[in-house]
Amino acid sequence: MAAYVHVGEQLILELYVQNIQASCAFYCGYGFHVMRDDGDFMLLAWDDAVLYLEEVAGTTPHERPVGNIRIMVANVDHYWHMAQAKGAPIIKAIDNRPYGLRDFTIAGPDGIGLRFATRLSDR
Repeated sequence: MAAYVHVGEQLILELYVQNIQASCAFYCGYGFHVMRDDGDFMLLAWDDAVLYLEEVAGTTPHERPVGNIRIMVANVDHYWHMAQAKGAPIIKAIDNRPYGLRDFTIAGPDGIGLRFATRLSDR
């Protein structure tokens, strides 16, 4: 079976941070570099690997998940129905996003979410 996306686009970690500028400075201080800066979202790179940072202000780390792992799938709606059938806690409901994905995020049992996504261009 052929992969839906290139391996470098699969299982990307997105961390939720309180102060994106401080977090960016921290990671860049150790060798990451900024590939994209949207204000409350940044894409950092280390060689061919990427790390996403999203600012989620106004909450403490104990009131929100620490981040999510993005899983690219050919049919995100299938996984949305599966998550609803299993009663998974929803962090972000399914929707078409301005960044070109249809996605949703559910909470895992240890504070790390799973974000399932399909490219809008593939629908």
